[in-house]
Amino acid sequence: MSNLDETVKKVRKLQLRAAIAKTNLRDLAESLPAKWTDIEEVAEKTHAVYAELDGAKRELATMKKLG
Repeated sequence: MSNLDETVKKVRKLQLRAAIAKTNLRDLAESLPAKWTDIEEVAEKTHAVYAELDGAKRELATMKKLG
């Protein structure tokens, strides 16, 4: 499998993780104020996965330009 294929696969997996994180954040928002203590943890996890996804998308775009 080429690096491009591996990066595409990585982006797809991260997109799934990002969708799950977004859903978790939305679910938390709907359960406020009861679960306000979970805000920081859920937000940090969501931020981290979206940051990783952004980096992978940038890497993929660079690979496509060069290839």
